[in-house]
Amino acid sequence: MVAHGTPRRRDYDLNTLSAVAMTLRLTEEEHEALRMRAALDGTSMQEAVRRAVREYIARAEHRDRVAAAADVTMQHHADALRRLGD
Repeated sequence: MVAHGTPRRRDYDLNTLSAVAMTLRLTEEEHEALRMRAALDGTSMQEAVRRAVREYIARAEHRDRVAAAADVTMQHHADALRRLGD
Protein backbone atom coordinates (compact mmCIF):
# COMPACT_ATOMS: atom_id res chain seq x y z
CA MET A 1 0.00 0.00 0.00
CA VAL A 2 1.13 3.51 -0.71
CA ALA A 3 0.51 6.46 1.62
CA HIS A 4 -3.13 7.08 0.66
CA GLY A 5 -4.29 3.47 0.84
CA THR A 6 -4.04 2.88 -2.90
CA PRO A 7 -2.75 -0.61 -3.65
CA ARG A 8 0.70 -0.60 -5.24
CA ARG A 9 0.79 -1.93 -8.80
CA ARG A 10 2.81 -5.13 -9.10
CA ASP A 11 4.88 -5.21 -12.28
CA TYR A 12 6.14 -8.73 -11.68
CA ASP A 13 4.75 -11.67 -9.74
CA LEU A 14 7.60 -14.13 -9.21
CA ASN A 15 6.11 -15.82 -6.14
CA THR A 16 8.92 -14.23 -4.16
CA LEU A 17 9.07 -11.51 -1.56
CA SER A 18 11.07 -9.24 -3.84
CA ALA A 19 12.68 -9.23 -7.25
CA VAL A 20 15.60 -7.37 -8.77
CA ALA A 21 15.68 -6.60 -12.47
CA MET A 22 18.86 -6.72 -14.50
CA THR A 23 19.96 -6.63 -18.12
CA LEU A 24 21.72 -9.70 -19.47
CA ARG A 25 23.68 -9.27 -22.67
CA LEU A 26 24.04 -12.42 -24.77
CA THR A 27 25.52 -13.08 -28.17
CA GLU A 28 23.04 -13.99 -30.89
CA GLU A 29 24.21 -17.60 -30.61
CA GLU A 30 23.75 -17.68 -26.83
CA HIS A 31 20.31 -16.09 -27.14
CA GLU A 32 19.17 -18.59 -29.76
CA ALA A 33 20.56 -21.55 -27.78
CA LEU A 34 18.81 -20.28 -24.63
CA ARG A 35 15.55 -19.75 -26.52
CA MET A 36 15.66 -23.26 -27.98
CA ARG A 37 16.67 -24.91 -24.68
CA ALA A 38 13.95 -23.11 -22.75
CA ALA A 39 11.37 -24.10 -25.35
CA LEU A 40 12.48 -27.74 -25.18
CA ASP A 41 12.24 -27.61 -21.39
CA GLY A 42 8.83 -25.94 -21.56
CA THR A 43 9.95 -22.92 -19.59
CA SER A 44 10.66 -19.25 -20.19
CA MET A 45 14.13 -17.98 -20.99
CA GLN A 46 13.96 -15.95 -17.76
CA GLU A 47 13.24 -19.04 -15.67
CA ALA A 48 16.01 -20.97 -17.46
CA VAL A 49 18.51 -18.21 -16.61
CA ARG A 50 17.28 -17.99 -13.00
CA ARG A 51 17.68 -21.79 -12.67
CA ALA A 52 21.19 -21.58 -14.15
CA VAL A 53 22.14 -18.89 -11.62
CA ARG A 54 20.81 -20.98 -8.71
CA GLU A 55 22.70 -24.05 -9.96
CA TYR A 56 25.90 -22.02 -10.45
CA ILE A 57 25.70 -20.72 -6.89
CA ALA A 58 24.89 -24.16 -5.46
CA ARG A 59 27.89 -25.73 -7.29
CA ALA A 60 30.23 -22.98 -6.07
CA GLU A 61 29.00 -23.31 -2.49
CA HIS A 62 29.42 -27.11 -2.66
CA ARG A 63 32.94 -26.69 -4.04
CA ASP A 64 33.75 -24.32 -1.17
CA ARG A 65 32.43 -26.81 1.42
CA VAL A 66 34.40 -29.68 -0.12
CA ALA A 67 37.59 -27.58 -0.18
CA ALA A 68 37.09 -26.57 3.47
CA ALA A 69 36.47 -30.19 4.49
CA ALA A 70 39.57 -31.31 2.58
CA ASP A 71 41.66 -28.66 4.34
CA VAL A 72 40.42 -29.82 7.76
CA THR A 73 41.07 -33.46 6.86
CA MET A 74 44.56 -32.69 5.56
CA GLN A 75 45.41 -30.73 8.71
CA HIS A 76 44.00 -33.46 10.96
CA HIS A 77 45.94 -36.19 9.15
CA ALA A 78 49.02 -34.16 8.20
CA ASP A 79 51.43 -36.51 9.98
CA ALA A 80 50.01 -39.63 8.31
CA LEU A 81 49.98 -37.93 4.89
CA ARG A 82 53.59 -36.82 5.36
CA ARG A 83 54.63 -40.38 6.25
CA LEU A 84 52.80 -41.77 3.23
CA GLY A 85 54.69 -39.34 1.03
CA ASP A 86 58.08 -40.53 2.36
